[in-house]
Amino acid sequence: MTEPSPWSRLDEDAGRRREERRLAAMRARERRRLYVVIALAVLVAAAVVGLLWPSDGNAAVPGRGELAIPLVAPLFHPAAPTGPTGPPSHKPVPILMYHVIHSPPASVRYPALYVPPAEFAAQVAALKRAGYHGVTLDQVRSAWTKGTPLPRKPVVLSFDDGYRSQFAKAMPVLRRAGWPGDLDLQIDLPPSQGGLTASDVRAMIAAGWEVDAHTITHPDLTTLDAPALQREVAGSRRILQHRFGVPVNWFCYPAGRYDPTVEAAVKRAGFVGATTTLPGWATRSDDPYRLPRVRVNGGTSPDALLGEVTSERAAAPPSPSFGGAGGG
Repeated sequence: MTEPSPWSRLDEDAGRRREERRLAAMRARERRRLYVVIALAVLVAAAVVGLLWPSDGNAAVPGRGELAIPLVAPLFHPAAPTGPTGPPSHKPVPILMYHVIHSPPASVRYPALYVPPAEFAAQVAALKRAGYHGVTLDQVRSAWTKGTPLPRKPVVLSFDDGYRSQFAKAMPVLRRAGWPGDLDLQIDLPPSQGGLTASDVRAMIAAGWEVDAHTITHPDLTTLDAPALQREVAGSRRILQHRFGVPVNWFCYPAGRYDPTVEAAVKRAGFVGATTTLPGWATRSDDPYRLPRVRVNGGTSPDALLGEVTSERAAAPPSPSFGGAGGG
């Protein structure tokens, strides 16, 4: 056999080097194309947020922000883990109860239900400095049943009825903090009476808020007959599910009034639990259909709020019925 000449070996080496350079150049071009695709995707996402995401001042324009919700929400609020991630948590959680985030008008009937925006912002800042981190009731339940991790000091901020100030004033504050809220939505509170528009609610959902049911007309549920009770409880859940495409797992008793009959109706409607207006922290050992909350009235300083949250941790669990003035 004839041994290859040195020249042929040199030609082979040169050919091999040319092929290596060609492959390296091709890989570099592929990387550059990938970087361009990623950059374009980021620009498109930014454009969607900037052009379609509702701003604080004009989000009530019908339809504004609705396209952004299905496109952008999964980027910022990925689905929670579906399987067990550890032993069920026994961590108690305070659920704060808010209503209107606005200064009270001079002749308003219940001024304590009004928390001025600056006061609310200061309360959230104080909670954050104290180590608290906002979560939703669904996250709390997932921790209690599946062991899904919670922050070291979780807190739920719930907002009753569905006032537009909750969108215009509370949501921007919570968004800056990186927290969600829990919206207990009364269906028949129209924008003409200070209620939220459907566009507002969709924007809140896209911002990570949870929507829970607060009946259709906000009646005293303990006074209703069976058909009316079913309509207000189960009917409100069906309407919200159909309108907004969300689970609506939780119920909030209007004015905090409930009894065993009302609680049974909430269970039959498929809710996993309900919140009251009675004081205390929610715990895994509570009846899930009687979770207590910490009421936040207007005029509560940040330090006073932290003190109330701490002191109400030791409150007794809610009783099987409550028919007093709840203001919820």
